[in-house]
Amino acid sequence: MKQGTTILTLDNGYHLWTNTQGSGDIHLLCLHGGPGGTHEYWENFAQELKKQGLDVTVHMYDQLGSFYSDQPDYSDPDIAAKYLTYDYFLDEVEEVRQKLGLDNFYLIGQSWGGALVQMYALKYGQHLKGAIISSMVDNIDEYVTNINKVREDALPADAVAYMKECEAKNDYDNDRYQGYVDILNAGYVDRKQPPAISHLISTMATPVYNAFQGDNEFVITGKLKEWDVRDQIKNITMPALITFGEHETMPLETAKRMAQQIPHARLVTTPNGGHHHMIDNAPVYFDHLATFIRDVEADEYKD
Repeated sequence: MKQGTTILTLDNGYHLWTNTQGSGDIHLLCLHGGPGGTHEYWENFAQELKKQGLDVTVHMYDQLGSFYSDQPDYSDPDIAAKYLTYDYFLDEVEEVRQKLGLDNFYLIGQSWGGALVQMYALKYGQHLKGAIISSMVDNIDEYVTNINKVREDALPADAVAYMKECEAKNDYDNDRYQGYVDILNAGYVDRKQPPAISHLISTMATPVYNAFQGDNEFVITGKLKEWDVRDQIKNITMPALITFGEHETMPLETAKRMAQQIPHARLVTTPNGGHHHMIDNAPVYFDHLATFIRDVEADEYKD
Protein backbone atom coordinates (compact mmCIF):
# COMPACT_ATOMS: atom_id res chain seq x y z
CA MET A 1 0.00 0.00 0.00
CA LYS A 2 1.24 3.48 -0.87
CA GLN A 3 3.01 5.22 2.01
CA GLY A 4 2.91 8.94 2.72
CA THR A 5 0.36 11.44 1.51
CA THR A 6 -2.49 10.78 -0.90
CA ILE A 7 -5.20 13.27 -1.84
CA LEU A 8 -8.58 11.58 -2.14
CA THR A 9 -11.26 13.03 -4.39
CA LEU A 10 -14.64 12.42 -2.83
CA ASP A 11 -17.75 11.69 -4.85
CA ASN A 12 -18.99 15.18 -3.93
CA GLY A 13 -15.93 16.71 -5.66
CA TYR A 14 -14.11 17.86 -2.51
CA HIS A 15 -10.62 16.63 -1.66
CA LEU A 16 -9.32 15.08 1.55
CA TRP A 17 -5.70 14.94 2.68
CA THR A 18 -4.76 11.42 3.79
CA ASN A 19 -1.51 9.92 5.02
CA THR A 20 -0.39 6.33 5.53
CA GLN A 21 2.47 5.29 7.81
CA GLY A 22 3.87 1.90 8.74
CA SER A 23 3.52 -1.51 7.17
CA GLY A 24 1.95 -4.85 7.88
CA ASP A 25 -1.35 -6.58 7.42
CA ILE A 26 -3.01 -4.92 10.43
CA HIS A 27 -4.74 -1.70 9.42
CA LEU A 28 -5.78 1.15 11.73
CA LEU A 29 -7.87 4.08 10.48
CA CYS A 30 -7.72 7.17 12.70
CA LEU A 31 -10.44 9.80 13.17
CA HIS A 32 -9.43 13.12 14.72
CA GLY A 33 -11.44 15.21 17.11
CA GLY A 34 -12.73 18.74 17.21
CA PRO A 35 -14.74 18.51 15.13
CA GLY A 36 -12.48 20.66 13.03
CA GLY A 37 -9.17 19.43 14.45
CA THR A 38 -6.44 17.71 12.44
CA HIS A 39 -4.75 14.34 12.08
CA GLU A 40 -1.58 15.44 13.87
CA TYR A 41 -1.71 13.42 17.08
CA TRP A 42 -1.87 10.25 14.97
CA GLU A 43 1.42 10.92 13.16
CA ASN A 44 3.58 8.73 15.42
CA PHE A 45 1.14 5.86 15.93
CA ALA A 46 2.86 3.47 13.52
CA GLN A 47 6.21 4.16 15.20
CA GLU A 48 4.85 3.78 18.71
CA LEU A 49 3.04 0.55 17.89
CA LYS A 50 6.23 -0.74 16.26
CA LYS A 51 7.98 -0.17 19.61
CA GLN A 52 5.30 -2.39 21.11
CA GLY A 53 6.17 -5.15 18.63
CA LEU A 54 3.29 -4.60 16.23
CA ASP A 55 3.52 -3.94 12.50
CA VAL A 56 0.49 -1.75 11.86
CA THR A 57 -0.36 0.26 8.77
CA VAL A 58 -1.82 3.48 10.15
CA HIS A 59 -4.11 5.63 8.01
CA MET A 60 -5.09 9.16 8.99
CA TYR A 61 -6.91 12.01 7.29
CA ASP A 62 -8.23 15.49 7.85
CA GLN A 63 -12.00 15.55 7.70
CA LEU A 64 -13.75 17.91 5.30
CA GLY A 65 -13.26 21.50 6.45
CA SER A 66 -10.12 20.70 8.43
CA PHE A 67 -6.73 22.25 7.86
CA TYR A 68 -5.11 20.08 5.17
CA SER A 69 -8.32 19.09 3.36
CA ASP A 70 -10.76 21.17 1.33
CA GLN A 71 -12.64 23.81 3.27
CA PRO A 72 -16.13 24.48 1.94
CA ASP A 73 -17.70 27.91 2.24
CA TYR A 74 -19.82 27.20 5.30
CA SER A 75 -21.16 30.75 5.22
CA ASP A 76 -23.38 29.48 2.40
CA PRO A 77 -26.47 28.14 4.22
CA ASP A 78 -26.99 25.37 1.67
CA ILE A 79 -23.42 24.12 2.04
CA ALA A 80 -23.61 24.30 5.83
CA ALA A 81 -26.90 22.41 5.86
CA LYS A 82 -25.49 19.67 3.63
CA TYR A 83 -22.05 19.12 5.16
CA LEU A 84 -22.24 20.19 8.81
CA THR A 85 -24.19 17.12 9.87
CA TYR A 86 -23.57 13.89 11.75
CA ASP A 87 -24.65 11.88 8.71
CA TYR A 88 -22.19 13.61 6.41
CA PHE A 89 -19.15 12.97 8.62
CA LEU A 90 -20.20 9.37 9.31
CA ASP A 91 -20.63 8.55 5.65
CA GLU A 92 -17.35 10.35 4.90
CA VAL A 93 -15.60 7.72 7.06
CA GLU A 94 -17.16 4.96 4.98
CA GLU A 95 -16.17 6.62 1.71
CA VAL A 96 -12.58 7.02 2.95
CA ARG A 97 -12.56 3.33 3.92
CA GLN A 98 -13.71 2.35 0.46
CA LYS A 99 -11.25 4.60 -1.36
CA LEU A 100 -8.33 3.38 0.78
CA GLY A 101 -9.39 -0.23 0.18
CA LEU A 102 -9.76 -1.16 3.85
CA ASP A 103 -11.79 -3.99 5.32
CA ASN A 104 -11.57 -6.06 8.50
CA PHE A 105 -9.70 -3.15 10.07
CA TYR A 106 -9.45 -1.28 13.37
CA LEU A 107 -11.07 2.13 13.74
CA ILE A 108 -9.89 4.59 16.39
CA GLY A 109 -11.39 7.97 17.14
CA GLN A 110 -10.41 10.69 19.59
CA SER A 111 -13.14 12.82 21.20
CA TRP A 112 -15.46 13.79 18.30
CA GLY A 113 -13.72 11.01 16.38
CA GLY A 114 -14.85 8.65 19.15
CA ALA A 115 -18.44 9.66 18.45
CA LEU A 116 -17.87 8.77 14.81
CA VAL A 117 -16.44 5.40 15.86
CA GLN A 118 -19.61 4.64 17.81
CA MET A 119 -21.83 5.65 14.90
CA TYR A 120 -19.68 3.76 12.39
CA ALA A 121 -19.70 0.60 14.51
CA LEU A 122 -23.49 0.77 14.64
CA LYS A 123 -24.04 1.39 10.91
CA TYR A 124 -21.03 -0.19 9.19
CA GLY A 125 -19.77 -2.57 11.87
CA GLN A 126 -19.43 -5.49 9.44
CA HIS A 127 -16.17 -3.93 8.23
CA LEU A 128 -14.55 -3.66 11.67
CA LYS A 129 -12.21 -6.02 13.46
CA GLY A 130 -12.11 -3.72 16.46
CA ALA A 131 -13.41 -0.32 17.60
CA ILE A 132 -11.35 2.03 19.79
CA ILE A 133 -13.19 4.88 21.51
CA SER A 134 -10.64 7.33 22.86
CA SER A 135 -11.96 10.00 25.26
CA MET A 136 -15.57 10.11 24.14
CA VAL A 137 -18.86 9.46 25.88
CA ASP A 138 -22.11 8.10 24.45
CA ASN A 139 -24.15 11.16 25.39
CA ILE A 140 -23.48 14.85 25.92
CA ASP A 141 -25.52 15.40 29.09
CA GLU A 142 -23.10 13.52 31.34
CA TYR A 143 -20.19 15.35 29.70
CA VAL A 144 -21.76 18.74 30.43
CA THR A 145 -22.33 17.78 34.07
CA ASN A 146 -18.69 16.73 34.34
CA ILE A 147 -17.12 19.79 32.71
CA ASN A 148 -19.21 22.05 34.93
CA LYS A 149 -17.80 20.21 37.95
CA VAL A 150 -14.29 20.34 36.47
CA ARG A 151 -14.23 24.10 36.22
CA GLU A 152 -15.86 24.55 39.62
CA ASP A 153 -13.08 22.42 41.12
CA ALA A 154 -10.31 24.06 39.09
CA LEU A 155 -11.24 27.75 39.27
CA PRO A 156 -12.26 30.21 41.99
CA ALA A 157 -15.97 30.86 42.34
CA ASP A 158 -15.70 34.37 40.88
CA ALA A 159 -13.98 33.00 37.78
CA VAL A 160 -16.72 30.44 37.21
CA ALA A 161 -19.37 33.11 37.71
CA TYR A 162 -17.61 35.35 35.19
CA MET A 163 -17.47 32.53 32.63
CA LYS A 164 -21.18 31.82 33.07
CA GLU A 165 -21.97 35.51 32.71
CA CYS A 166 -20.00 35.67 29.44
CA GLU A 167 -21.70 32.54 28.14
CA ALA A 168 -25.14 33.92 28.94
CA LYS A 169 -24.30 37.02 26.86
CA ASN A 170 -22.56 35.02 24.12
CA ASP A 171 -19.45 37.07 24.91
CA TYR A 172 -16.59 34.63 24.47
CA ASP A 173 -14.08 36.86 22.76
CA ASN A 174 -12.45 38.63 25.67
CA ASP A 175 -9.07 38.08 27.26
CA ARG A 176 -10.25 37.27 30.77
CA TYR A 177 -12.69 34.59 29.61
CA GLN A 178 -10.17 33.01 27.24
CA GLY A 179 -7.54 33.15 29.98
CA TYR A 180 -9.72 30.89 32.11
CA VAL A 181 -10.21 28.57 29.13
CA ASP A 182 -6.42 28.37 28.79
CA ILE A 183 -6.09 27.35 32.44
CA LEU A 184 -8.69 24.61 31.99
CA ASN A 185 -7.12 23.39 28.75
CA ALA A 186 -3.72 23.10 30.45
CA GLY A 187 -5.23 21.07 33.26
CA TYR A 188 -7.61 18.78 31.42
CA VAL A 189 -7.07 18.82 27.65
CA ASP A 190 -3.39 19.29 26.70
CA ARG A 191 -1.61 18.62 29.98
CA LYS A 192 1.77 18.08 28.36
CA GLN A 193 1.30 20.86 25.77
CA PRO A 194 3.88 19.51 23.33
CA PRO A 195 5.56 22.12 21.11
CA ALA A 196 5.83 19.63 18.27
CA ILE A 197 2.19 20.15 17.27
CA SER A 198 2.27 23.93 17.58
CA HIS A 199 1.72 26.12 14.52
CA LEU A 200 2.23 29.77 13.78
CA ILE A 201 -1.48 30.07 12.96
CA SER A 202 -4.49 28.22 14.26
CA THR A 203 -5.21 24.97 12.44
CA MET A 204 -8.69 24.61 13.92
CA ALA A 205 -11.54 24.63 11.42
CA THR A 206 -13.48 27.17 13.45
CA PRO A 207 -16.75 27.05 11.46
CA VAL A 208 -16.95 23.27 11.94
CA TYR A 209 -15.97 23.45 15.62
CA ASN A 210 -18.43 26.26 16.32
CA ALA A 211 -21.25 24.44 14.54
CA PHE A 212 -20.87 21.28 16.59
CA GLN A 213 -19.14 22.26 19.84
CA GLY A 214 -19.19 26.02 20.42
CA ASP A 215 -16.43 28.38 21.54
CA ASN A 216 -14.37 25.95 23.64
CA GLU A 217 -14.29 22.52 25.27
CA PHE A 218 -16.08 23.71 28.39
CA VAL A 219 -19.33 24.90 26.86
CA ILE A 220 -21.65 23.13 24.40
CA THR A 221 -23.77 25.39 22.21
CA GLY A 222 -23.73 23.50 18.90
CA LYS A 223 -25.11 20.33 17.37
CA LEU A 224 -23.34 18.12 19.91
CA LYS A 225 -26.06 19.12 22.36
CA GLU A 226 -28.06 16.44 20.53
CA TRP A 227 -25.44 13.69 20.95
CA ASP A 228 -26.93 10.65 22.69
CA VAL A 229 -26.56 7.01 21.65
CA ARG A 230 -26.95 5.52 25.12
CA ASP A 231 -29.80 3.29 23.98
CA GLN A 232 -27.82 1.99 20.98
CA ILE A 233 -24.33 1.12 22.22
CA LYS A 234 -25.49 -2.34 23.30
CA ASN A 235 -25.57 -3.10 19.55
CA ILE A 236 -21.81 -2.54 19.10
CA THR A 237 -20.82 -6.18 18.77
CA MET A 238 -17.14 -6.24 17.76
CA PRO A 239 -14.31 -6.08 20.35
CA ALA A 240 -14.13 -2.53 21.68
CA LEU A 241 -11.50 -0.62 23.63
CA ILE A 242 -12.55 2.43 25.64
CA THR A 243 -9.55 4.50 26.66
CA PHE A 244 -9.73 7.57 28.91
CA GLY A 245 -7.26 9.83 30.63
CA GLU A 246 -7.60 9.86 34.40
CA HIS A 247 -7.56 13.66 34.53
CA GLU A 248 -9.63 14.89 31.62
CA THR A 249 -12.86 16.53 30.50
CA MET A 250 -14.75 13.30 29.88
CA PRO A 251 -16.43 11.62 32.87
CA LEU A 252 -14.82 8.33 33.82
CA GLU A 253 -18.08 7.11 35.38
CA THR A 254 -19.69 7.27 31.94
CA ALA A 255 -16.83 5.25 30.48
CA LYS A 256 -17.35 2.58 33.15
CA ARG A 257 -21.04 2.34 32.29
CA MET A 258 -20.27 2.17 28.56
CA ALA A 259 -17.83 -0.68 29.18
CA GLN A 260 -20.62 -2.60 30.88
CA GLN A 261 -23.22 -1.92 28.20
CA ILE A 262 -21.11 -2.57 25.09
CA PRO A 263 -21.06 -6.38 24.96
CA HIS A 264 -17.34 -6.89 24.33
CA ALA A 265 -15.77 -3.70 25.69
CA ARG A 266 -12.59 -3.24 27.71
CA LEU A 267 -11.96 -0.02 29.64
CA VAL A 268 -8.42 1.23 30.24
CA THR A 269 -7.29 4.50 31.82
CA THR A 270 -4.09 6.50 31.53
CA PRO A 271 -2.58 8.00 34.71
CA ASN A 272 -1.63 11.68 34.45
CA GLY A 273 -3.44 11.80 31.13
CA GLY A 274 -5.79 14.55 30.06
CA HIS A 275 -8.09 14.57 27.06
CA HIS A 276 -5.07 13.97 24.77
CA HIS A 277 -3.63 11.17 26.86
CA MET A 278 -1.85 9.61 23.87
CA ILE A 279 0.53 12.57 24.23
CA ASP A 280 0.38 13.15 27.99
CA ASN A 281 1.43 9.60 28.88
CA ALA A 282 2.37 7.84 25.66
CA PRO A 283 4.02 4.70 27.16
CA VAL A 284 0.87 3.68 29.02
CA TYR A 285 -1.51 4.68 26.21
CA PHE A 286 0.33 2.67 23.57
CA ASP A 287 0.77 -0.33 25.83
CA HIS A 288 -3.01 -0.42 26.28
CA LEU A 289 -3.63 0.01 22.54
CA ALA A 290 -1.08 -2.61 21.51
CA THR A 291 -2.37 -5.11 24.07
CA PHE A 292 -5.90 -4.74 22.72
CA ILE A 293 -4.84 -5.20 19.09
CA ARG A 294 -2.56 -8.10 19.97
CA ASP A 295 -5.32 -9.88 21.89
CA VAL A 296 -7.84 -9.47 19.07
CA GLU A 297 -5.30 -10.62 16.47
CA ALA A 298 -4.48 -13.73 18.53
CA ASP A 299 -8.17 -14.42 19.12
CA GLU A 300 -7.48 -14.12 22.83
CA TYR A 301 -9.54 -11.01 23.47
CA LYS A 302 -11.37 -10.91 26.79
CA ASP A 303 -13.53 -8.06 28.10
